[in-house]
Amino acid sequence: MKKSELMKHSCPLGKAMSALGSKWKPIIALVIKDRKLRFGELAVRIHVISRKVLTDQLREMETDGLIIREEFKEIPPRVEYSLTEKGLALLPILYMLEEWEAKYQNKELYPEKDCNLLDKEMRQQVKA
Repeated sequence: MKKSELMKHSCPLGKAMSALGSKWKPIIALVIKDRKLRFGELAVRIHVISRKVLTDQLREMETDGLIIREEFKEIPPRVEYSLTEKGLALLPILYMLEEWEAKYQNKELYPEKDCNLLDKEMRQQVKA
């Protein structure tokens, strides 16, 4: 189902899944957490995402009210991203999803591997 179709329905779960419909949005939210990060910092911390996809995901998250994009009129231009109240409220849910997966993962089908989406330092900060 397309995002626009999900948004037409009044189902809260449909709207929530529409806002988080990609694999990157939850990761971006976990990386930003309760601080402000610049685009370059996000790109380095999530080193496997292309800059185009990161840009697209950030725009969608801003439209969905999950992040705030703060633009500074400087040379060179500077933009910082932070989570909104709605985005911050999502963090405990994402932590619960991590715990759920860790508890119920099928280790025979999916041998436990270290998460390679984030650099080592970032994995430590996300878990903290």
